[in-house]
Amino acid sequence: MSTSVSSSSMLISVVVTTKNEEESIRALLDSLIVQEPPIELIVVDAESSDSTQRIIREYIKKCDDLKLYIEEGSRGKSMNFGVQKATGYAVSFIGADDRAHRDWIKYVRIAMKENRDIVVGNCILKGKSGFIVDRVKLYHKGFDISYPGSNTTYKREIFNKLGGFDPALITAEDMDLNYRAIEAGYEMQIEKRAIVYRYAREKVITFLKQAFWNGYGRKQLTLKHGKLWGGYSAKKTFQSHFTSRGLARLFFGLIGYLTCTITGGRPKK
Repeated sequence: MSTSVSSSSMLISVVVTTKNEEESIRALLDSLIVQEPPIELIVVDAESSDSTQRIIREYIKKCDDLKLYIEEGSRGKSMNFGVQKATGYAVSFIGADDRAHRDWIKYVRIAMKENRDIVVGNCILKGKSGFIVDRVKLYHKGFDISYPGSNTTYKREIFNKLGGFDPALITAEDMDLNYRAIEAGYEMQIEKRAIVYRYAREKVITFLKQAFWNGYGRKQLTLKHGKLWGGYSAKKTFQSHFTSRGLARLFFGLIGYLTCTITGGRPKK
């Protein structure tokens, strides 16, 4: 069992992956550089072709805690690379198009001080109301493993013991890691005061592409772990998605799911 660490000395490593995020990266970094210290901010960029890297380097000049690495690959591979560079007691993940509440890390640190294995924060979805659709929840051994990875914090030693994210997964690499953590006997703690604002896709094409790949990733999960949907409620899902865009999201998710079923895409055990 790991020893407890005082909150005042607990270094939190924040890992972000980017790929052509010039429209959102400034707002994210503005929300991170004001977080309660001590923190280190690690950005892993997958060879952006826009001005993302240039913008990050501008922020490095005024923030000693910010580091940029270049590593092409899947999201899981890039996040694993970021954790390899991390030195903190715990590692927090956030999306490049998200925004952190200014007290996000403060409350993550308070929760981790209690020697928690995994802390899941509160993701508040922002954007046009028509594009805000509830996620399809998935439970394992009483834990909701479908919480977005963009507001999840792992003890670094636990993350490493689990082998990190599976780089073969197109999406749902966060759900896969949560599943393996619960299967290994670790526990997830909900900390609603640790807030991250997520922004819904507001273009129809990007909204539907996201739904497709979410469905694809969930099929990859079943190929890797077997039947996962015993506690899944189709009725609740349709009730929470009973709008035109919600139903479209389910439909394109189903297409992604069936595409993975037909073409393969099985990750390693």
